[in-house]
Amino acid sequence: MTGATRGIGRRVAELLAPSHHLLLGGRDLEALHQFARSLPDARPWPVELTDSAALAAATSGIPRLDVLVHSAGVSSLGTVAETTVATWRRTMEVNVIAVAELTRLLLPALRSAQGHVIVINSGAGLRVNPGWTAYAASKFALRAFADGLRGEEPSLRVTSVHPGRTATDMQRGVREAEGGAYEPDKYLQPQSVAGAVFMAITAPRDAHLTDLVVRPDPRL
Repeated sequence: MTGATRGIGRRVAELLAPSHHLLLGGRDLEALHQFARSLPDARPWPVELTDSAALAAATSGIPRLDVLVHSAGVSSLGTVAETTVATWRRTMEVNVIAVAELTRLLLPALRSAQGHVIVINSGAGLRVNPGWTAYAASKFALRAFADGLRGEEPSLRVTSVHPGRTATDMQRGVREAEGGAYEPDKYLQPQSVAGAVFMAITAPRDAHLTDLVVRPDPRL
């Protein structure tokens, strides 16, 4: 699991902990160790996702994998006129290329288990708002990746999860970039999105949940 110590990834890890041995992916080694100690069967899996050599080394000792959860990502808002080539490259590198490479490296382990790939996408992977072009482009590409993987690997389950605004540190940064207030009580809670992920993972074998859209209740 990537992005395991914060937000949606952390809540997914907590739900899976009673039934799975967890590899907690992230860059903050201290936070990974602290979180791993709070779970029944987990260990830190520190790796820089954009370092292909580090990824290859970190995945080399994994012979079997039941579930791969892609929860790490970055968001940089701005108009096309404002978005630099460095921002485009960083956004695509983290949100798309790292996901594709990690999945590729782990395909033998996933095939051995007839496993499940969970891709935490975004509502921006379904529609584009002004000022979100680079981020949305990465999420559209991520959806295409998941759809292509599903067709190419029939022994695997592949699920794209598209949450709306969720009360996370990333959302706090998004609202700051938008010049708006961060109102967590009006957003999805990370544990609610994690519940949808858990439902997809634990669905019976005859029920392949390919795409999940989770939106905040407008009555909040």
